[in-house]
Amino acid sequence: MIQIEHLFKTYSSAQSQHHALNDVSLTVNDGDAFGIIGESGAGKSTLVRCMNLLERPTSGKVIIDGKDVTNLSGKDLIELRRGIGMIFQNFSLFQQRTVLRNVMFPLELQHAPKGESETRARELLDMVGLADKAENYPVQLSGGQQQRVAIARALATKPSIMLCDEATSALDTMTTHAILDLLKSINKELGVTIVLITHSLAVADAICNRIAVIDAGRIVEQGSTHEVFEHPQAEVTRALLGMESQVLA
Repeated sequence: MIQIEHLFKTYSSAQSQHHALNDVSLTVNDGDAFGIIGESGAGKSTLVRCMNLLERPTSGKVIIDGKDVTNLSGKDLIELRRGIGMIFQNFSLFQQRTVLRNVMFPLELQHAPKGESETRARELLDMVGLADKAENYPVQLSGGQQQRVAIARALATKPSIMLCDEATSALDTMTTHAILDLLKSINKELGVTIVLITHSLAVADAICNRIAVIDAGRIVEQGSTHEVFEHPQAEVTRALLGMESQVLA
């Protein structure tokens, strides 16, 4: 379970302050596929990066499985991140490494035996449908294939949580559906809790059982996906639904 309590994140410069997160509280239950939805600049990425402390909150708490992790550092922070996989919009693969060695990388950081690391990596590549691409390099793969490698790498340390930062926004529609099907399978079959940030309501509707809508750094609405989409309360949610329907029309 992830509990966010009264989280604030402020970026300060000599000229001004920007409040990226403003008193955010939410709970992600074990086994959820939880969507965080909002327009560009709403605070989605900042919020998800606070969950694994890639961004340090200005104040408030991040609680994982009942433990306040907000101020972890050193070995304790490394241990926390082993249990939280993350995939990014731009895939973030090492271009000089083969697909196999990209997936092995998190295990190398843990000094796992090479044979065990390779076995685990090959199993994951088989799971994401890329067993035959193990010796290829990222540049030889399509965008969808690269994201599958990134997903396999994120699963290498057997995390209980996976954070997805606009994981499909760089992909075409058909590839997006395939990646979402893979994430749904990971959520259901492996029991991995997924937190997915997106500006697309269609993406959230395809995978998420619960969602939160963020606007200007504040959570303005949250609940079951069906409930929020059927009975939107916040103006920004209604606007996003209206824009989505125009795109799909």
